Amino acid sequence: MARNKYPEETVKLILDVSTILFSEKGYDDTSLQDIINETKLSKGAIYHHFSSKEDILKAIFHRLGNENAEIFAKIRDDSRLNGIEKLRKIFQTAVFHSNQSVLLTVSPCLLNNPRFLAMQIEQIYELIAPQFVEPILAEGVKDGSINIENPHEIAETIMILTNVWLNPLVKMTDTEGMKKRCDTFNTLLKGLGIDGLLDNQTISAFVQLCNKK
Repeated sequence: MARNKYPEETVKLILDVSTILFSEKGYDDTSLQDIINETKLSKGAIYHHFSSKEDILKAIFHRLGNENAEIFAKIRDDSRLNGIEKLRKIFQTAVFHSNQSVLLTVSPCLLNNPRFLAMQIEQIYELIAPQFVEPILAEGVKDGSINIENPHEIAETIMILTNVWLNPLVKMTDTEGMKKRCDTFNTLLKGLGIDGLLDNQTISAFVQLCNKK
């Protein structure tokens, strides 16, 4: 395939093909040459947009993050739901949406790739916690469905626990271990004033994500 004259289409092609390769072969076992071969682009065309395989994975993360942000914004702004309902729906969407499976299959172990872990934590502090979780917590306090103080700090705490401690990409565990993590997570949040955030269906989804990796 010749290089597309439209840069955005070339970037999309590279990201689409790389996502498939990372999913099928694993990030570590996929080379830039594999991506070149599958896209039928020249090496120069690849390097015009991305300086390394790591840059390609960062762009995939960014694309998935933007897609998730659009979904979370719709939940945050849904006037039919109260605060706790929105918070539960955010979590359900995060684990059930197809993006999560893609992220699990394309990502390397985050402990062995601290730059990617740092990217995820940065996104929590700069985007997910302040723009989605904190406003929902504040709304829950206002409508009486959530009984907490310090929504800013609790928003960050919830997301760090979820994206680091519950994340099988950071520290793998078995089925029983993931169930215990989810139960402990619920116990901690109940002590803070948020009861039953992870229901049985969501816990089962976390367990399934653990089994996929």
